[in-house]
Amino acid sequence: MFDLVIRNGTVIDGSGAPRRIADVAVQGNRIAAVGPKLGAGRREIDAEGLIVAPGFVDIHTHYDGQATWDPFVTPSSWHGVTTTVFGNCGVGFAPVRPGASGYLINLMEGVEDIPGTVLSEGVKFNWESFPDYLDALASMDRAVDVAAQLPHGALRFYVMGDRGADHAEVPTEREIDEMARLTEEALLAGAMGFTTSRTTKHKARDGRFTPSLSAREAELLGIAQGMRRAGRGVLQVNSDFGPGEFEALDSAAKLAGRPLSCLLVQVDAQPQLWRETLDQINAVRRTGRVANAQVGSRPIGVIMGLETTAHPFAGHRAWLDMRRLSPQERYARLLADAELRRVLTEGQQDPNPRAFMAEAFHKMFPIGERPDYEPDSKDSIAAIAQRTGRTPQAVALEEMMARGGKGLLMLPFENYAYGNLDVVHEMITDPGSVLGIADGGAHVGVICDASSPTSLLTLWGRDRTRGPKLDLEFLIAKQTRGTAEAYGLMDRGLLAPGHKADINVIDFDSLALKRPEVTYDLPTGGRRLVQRASGYRHTFNAGVETMQNDELTGERPGRLVRGAQAAK
Repeated sequence: MFDLVIRNGTVIDGSGAPRRIADVAVQGNRIAAVGPKLGAGRREIDAEGLIVAPGFVDIHTHYDGQATWDPFVTPSSWHGVTTTVFGNCGVGFAPVRPGASGYLINLMEGVEDIPGTVLSEGVKFNWESFPDYLDALASMDRAVDVAAQLPHGALRFYVMGDRGADHAEVPTEREIDEMARLTEEALLAGAMGFTTSRTTKHKARDGRFTPSLSAREAELLGIAQGMRRAGRGVLQVNSDFGPGEFEALDSAAKLAGRPLSCLLVQVDAQPQLWRETLDQINAVRRTGRVANAQVGSRPIGVIMGLETTAHPFAGHRAWLDMRRLSPQERYARLLADAELRRVLTEGQQDPNPRAFMAEAFHKMFPIGERPDYEPDSKDSIAAIAQRTGRTPQAVALEEMMARGGKGLLMLPFENYAYGNLDVVHEMITDPGSVLGIADGGAHVGVICDASSPTSLLTLWGRDRTRGPKLDLEFLIAKQTRGTAEAYGLMDRGLLAPGHKADINVIDFDSLALKRPEVTYDLPTGGRRLVQRASGYRHTFNAGVETMQNDELTGERPGRLVRGAQAAK
């Protein structure tokens, strides 16, 4: 008798093969059989009319801190994710010298918009080396499996101190050798890879660029030697890909003999640069080496409301005058004070770092009960203002004040240069791409893309009206076996005997994303954007049910994954 049998479901097994009606049997933490009319189970689930798919594998998250205090790793666990990989983009919390955690918090707060007070309270820093950090992660059971990568920023600061953060000096030969040694140590202890950031978008909270931005080729090649000696791990990169940059990174990956994984988005200022980079990645692939582009499945959207980090009035003097008020007090004042609303919507906007948001009403959209991730320009704040004879500022403020001050806007600032998702379609369908920029756990007051596995299926598999859809078999394979293989996690992402029993049972007809919302459930009452879904009937990790009817069960079968995993 099997421990569990999921009967008569529409099995989409993660391989890309056509769907079929079949049973899925589980014994212990592994899939025992997939086929028609399997034997009895101690528990049986009738999945007729439902999709049965592997658990989703999200390889680009930033739960480095949250995974040390939150056993449920939300919001990813609400969206069918059973494995997360963090430590991306060169930022993280190990290695760290005793008493030096302040800089890593400062860096994470600036790069990934996670409040420093939250990290100071939530992350205990009861480790120094990267292997120590992995041991700390392994000490907590979770609803999902977690895996970590070694971040260049933390490594450089650990070895060079403030010299590694200030960009004034290059590391000595001895320091490069030490970085290589620590990289080898981390990978042998179970790090999934080494990650670096080479983009000017990444700054610490104090305004300094991320440490790895100024790392020269000698440093990259030295670290690559450590990867080569370890013989494992992925080289993950976030870069602006200026002249010669891809070649330098590829040289490091080639020397390391390891896969190269590059974050890839379309930016408005250079809307074709992504294609040049993807061409370079595919040229590497044609030589027989392993390389991929980590791409998203929807626009990178800034979420704006009265309680979020950014919105069109964030730099306005009248808004700043209310910064010490609670969200409820600010809303009450706005509601009662017509003159304040007039000043905000008609007065001169003060220059500020987010001034572009006050001029981007043509790309700013209200978020409805069913969020639209491919909005039409005719539905923008600017278009609504023109139709109704009001200013865009007045429309934006009214939308944010809706729902008792909980109204939200979305500004797609990457992957949406042409006002549709045709470019994203090209990215997703390119054989050189993997899904990988959902950023769960990061940008908590600005972006809410951890829900991307759900919108991947609903938008591309069912709801898209402005261009071609994609087969569910392809989409599920992309988010399961494709992402798992990218990190050598060969024991998951596939419904086949011997593989880990990570399973989603989905009511696809009712699968839907809810509106994002602002909550205050981080340590110290810290704020974050979250987003729920409906349609997940059951989610299993290692054969243990972690979600039932869209709610967590409280079970914690998830473990730390150390390095690549072979199917058993």
